[in-house]
Parts: sequence; structure tokens; C-alpha cells
Amino acid sequence: MKRHDDSSDWMWSNALTAFDQMERLHRELFQPRCTQALCWEPPADILETTHELLIYVALPGVDARDVRAVIDQGALVVSGHRVLPQALRTAVIHRLELPQGRFERRIPLPAGRYSAADVTSDRGCLVIRLEKTP
Repeated sequence: MKRHDDSSDWMWSNALTAFDQMERLHRELFQPRCTQALCWEPPADILETTHELLIYVALPGVDARDVRAVIDQGALVVSGHRVLPQALRTAVIHRLELPQGRFERRIPLPAGRYSAADVTSDRGCLVIRLEKTP
């Protein structure tokens, strides 16, 4: 946490940092675990427009072609593997904060019908667009 300084926002900054840490811990401890081998869950945002549902999943270094995204019982299930780039496999690692290995995230979808999924990458996020259908 930050120390008190000249900034009037230091308390708010500390509160947001603590909330972020609490949310990560909650996700690690209380979310249903992956159904197969050990895995991690990437963070996700869900946005809804008039015509589509946009799901952003933070997956830096993962190609969209290597990710599986399926709708299962009212939820979007995103899974795949994140591996170290070949050049870094022999490097001395001083800090490794981005998770590696198998990931899976089950994201409950808002009620509705969806079709025509489009999966792309944008600035380190996997972007899944689901068209709303009447």
C-alpha cells in the first residue's frame, strides 16, 4: 500500500488496491475450480450493447486461435494454455506474475439468445462478440 503523501487521493488508492487484492483472493479461493487438471482463471469483463454482448478476457501473450470458447448451460467457457515464449525458457526469471499453464474461465451470460460468435485479440485481451438474436 502507498504511504500518505501530498496526494489527496492516497486513501482512495489504498482502498482500491486492497479491494483488488481481496477480489483476486476471493476468485482463487471461492470460485469453482476447473474440471480437469489444475488451472487458473483469467479476469474478464462483460459489456452489452443493443445488438451484441462483448466479453473481454485478459490473456496477454495468448493467440486467439489457441483459445476454446463455447457456450455451455448459459455460460461462456473460455479455456486454453498460456506458455512461456521459447526465448524466455532459458532466461533467469526475476519475477513471474502472469500465470502460466492451463486456464479455464466459466462466465455466466445474461439471459438471452446469442449467435455468431466472433473471437479476436485486442491489446492483450481476447474479445468475444456474441450477436443477440430475437
